[in-house]
Amino acid sequence: MTGPVLITARDNPLVKELRKLSQDGSAYRKSGRCWIEGDHLARAALQRGLQPAAAVLAESAWTRLGPEFGSVARKTVLLPDALFESISGLESPAQLGLVLDLPEEVGVRPGQAAVVLDRVQDAGNVGSILRSAAAFGFSQVIALKGTAALWSPKAMRAGMGAHFALHLVDGAEQAALDTLGLPLLATSSHEGEPLHHAQLPWPCAWVLGHEGQGVSPGLMARATRSVRIAQPGGEESLNVAAAAAICLHASATAR
Repeated sequence: MTGPVLITARDNPLVKELRKLSQDGSAYRKSGRCWIEGDHLARAALQRGLQPAAAVLAESAWTRLGPEFGSVARKTVLLPDALFESISGLESPAQLGLVLDLPEEVGVRPGQAAVVLDRVQDAGNVGSILRSAAAFGFSQVIALKGTAALWSPKAMRAGMGAHFALHLVDGAEQAALDTLGLPLLATSSHEGEPLHHAQLPWPCAWVLGHEGQGVSPGLMARATRSVRIAQPGGEESLNVAAAAAICLHASATAR
């Protein structure tokens, strides 16, 4: 393992790529690589046995972070602090980031408990749902076309490392669900069986819909059953990430 390479030019090809990956939520789809920033996410990736393509550190952080992260990647890069700040997507840059190659296997895994995201728009909601999926034993997440980018920096931050514990299918067509072979449980804010009365099958796939429109009619027609969460307080609906946590926890405890 060679020592770190110092890059000072703003127009360096790697710097340009890092800027796109950190500031454009869908850039990973073209490059096949994603960017994570901060020592928490970096440790989560390394604990899952991932080897980063590159570790990028701000120059002033080398003494503090170099001993832990200086030899974890195939390439280690130092950037002047101002240049690191220019590529960061955070208000307070973390001074450390990793470039990760995306997994090659992207198809639906039949029979594996899943969460299906139907046009969920907010990347923060997507990341929170991934975190709940990992916590409650759902090992794959299938994001249908129209859902916020799974590997975007915002979704990664909200997921807090859950991405590395899950099998993720990004930009899937509804037809891909035909191979899943599991009961589909569609969430609804006002229709279906109350969750607290439902006998939940295992394994299963929970379908969570658009923040405003809910699950699409086409997916509702595919669903084995629809389920609603009782809201005695009288609110019209729950945030989709909160609804996901409640439903996935119910499945986990019913097992």
